[in-house]
Order: sequence, then C-alpha cells, then structure tokens
Amino acid sequence: MKAILLAAGLGTRLRPITNTIPKCLVPINGEPLLGLWIKKLVALDIKEILINVHYFAEQVEQFISQSPYRSRITLVREQQLLGTGGTLISNKDFWKDDTTLVIHADNYCEDTLDDMLIAHNQRPEPCDATLLLFNTEQPKQCGIVELSSHGVIKAFHEKVDNPPGNLASGALFIFSEHVYTKYCTHFTQGHFYEISLDIVPLMVNNLYTYKTSGMYVDIGTPSAYENLQSILKHPNNEDI
Repeated sequence: MKAILLAAGLGTRLRPITNTIPKCLVPINGEPLLGLWIKKLVALDIKEILINVHYFAEQVEQFISQSPYRSRITLVREQQLLGTGGTLISNKDFWKDDTTLVIHADNYCEDTLDDMLIAHNQRPEPCDATLLLFNTEQPKQCGIVELSSHGVIKAFHEKVDNPPGNLASGALFIFSEHVYTKYCTHFTQGHFYEISLDIVPLMVNNLYTYKTSGMYVDIGTPSAYENLQSILKHPNNEDI
C-alpha cells in the first residue's frame, strides 16, 4: 500500500498565518501538521509516500530532509498548481497499480485509520474506493454525501447552499488498484483537475464510506485553526 499527501496549496483562507509558512507545516500542538500525517502513515506500515509541493516548497523540502522517514518519501515539486486531481494524474505511475491512501494534508485527523483500512477491505461489491466521512456544523462549506443503506455514496453535493444533511467528505480516500483504469484514463497529464469535482462524481454508487468517530478538522481559517489548538491544549473543552 502507498500514500499520497496533497500539500501544495496556497492556504489563502488561513492568511496571515500562511504568509510565511505553507499550510501543511503549521504547528498543531507544537508539531507540524505534515509531520503528524507522516507518523500516522508510518504507523500504518506504509513504505512509499508521495508529497507534492509548490507554495514555500523549499520549507517543505527542508522539513522532509530532516525527517527520520525521508527514505520513504518522494517529493514532487509542481511549477504550477495542478489541483488535487491533476496531481494524481501527473503522478499516475506512482499509484495506479496499488492500493493507495489519498490525503489532503491540510486537515487534522485524530483517527489512526486502522478501522478505515478494515472497512475498505470489507467494502461491498462493486465499490473501488472508500471515503472518510465526518459530521460537520458547516455543511455549506463541505462536500455533503447521501448514502445507501449499505454505506455507499449515492449522491454528492459539493459546497451547495442547501445541502441534505451534515455528513461530510473528509477528502481522505483509499483507492483500490482499479481506480485509475476505471475512472481516470481520459484525463490529460499536466492539466488542472480537482478530485471532488472531476473524479468523485464518476465514482458515485461505487464509493464506499467510513465515518470517523474522532475529530476531523479543516484548519482552513485562522478561527478554525485557533479553535483546534485550544481544544488540543485543553481537551476538556467542548468539541468543535
């Protein structure tokens, strides 16, 4: 099994924090977020990790150069942003024949993901991938899903005004080795695509789900980031 950590974004919503640091390196309770993700993947015994970089790429490269796990990591610098989907297509040879975790590295995830791997291995036919879900208090700002009785996505609503519920996509996937050949061969390498807009809609009715019971937080704004920091420093506070 492999993993892709998507870490190239500009982090514009998190300014001014990201005026001098990439979003993936903001400290979470004293440790860079990217470091937390790498440790989580190592604990899952993932030996090959690809990380794309762009904004303040040198900072990420320096951080990885000092990581005890750097031998497992391949860094890909994007001269221009390709979008989350474009990164997958441009690096298809890394992942297309393997089971692969695909992770947006700007989210905080409390879950170890062990149970998600179990869920993926027990996914119903004909599902080719599994998506992590969480409950959100801001459904207009998320991709909201509708599920079948078997936990398979039957509809996906990306940041709409009146979403049908609050069960949100965590933009964290486990792709089986069939995903590329079944859903991605028509995309052009080097072009800009987004996973949520260009790939996920093609997988409706073939995408299984796993709902995390732990905190899952998009740290995309200063208030969300500061709120998470407060909760982690004072765990008796109410959840986000």
